[in-house]
Amino acid sequence: MSKMKIEDFISQAGTLTRTSDWITVDQETINMFADATHDQQFIHVDQEKAKLTPFKGTIAHGFLSLSLLSAFVENCMPRIEGAVMGVNYGFEKIRFLMPVPAGSRLRGNFKLVECTERNPGEYQSKYEVSVEIENMDKPALVAEWLALTFVQK
Repeated sequence: MSKMKIEDFISQAGTLTRTSDWITVDQETINMFADATHDQQFIHVDQEKAKLTPFKGTIAHGFLSLSLLSAFVENCMPRIEGAVMGVNYGFEKIRFLMPVPAGSRLRGNFKLVECTERNPGEYQSKYEVSVEIENMDKPALVAEWLALTFVQK
């Protein structure tokens, strides 16, 4: 992955866009997420019962698709020179638009909207994000994601 000075990153707000590699969300991944979050709703984990729903099979948790943002952004956005850590700061908006059938491949599309220095060495970035489902017209989700990056100068 490329590296970028924080000043260059800031200057590309509004124009910097990137797309991650694909990640497969298979039934095993869905089951592990269900176990980790204690969300065992049948639509996620019971393949036979889920076949009887309008989805015709199990679907990923919306929060599973959302949690993949960290992996997607690490895969495609430039690394900031001198960054010692990055953390989630929250969301301005999240909308889950399409179910993600088990076995689907997802990828993240990111646009850096803004990046500002909040405190010395602490930068807040805002991304417009969509999580694309391979071969589908609508994304699984769209969001405005906030992140903090701490840079040692």
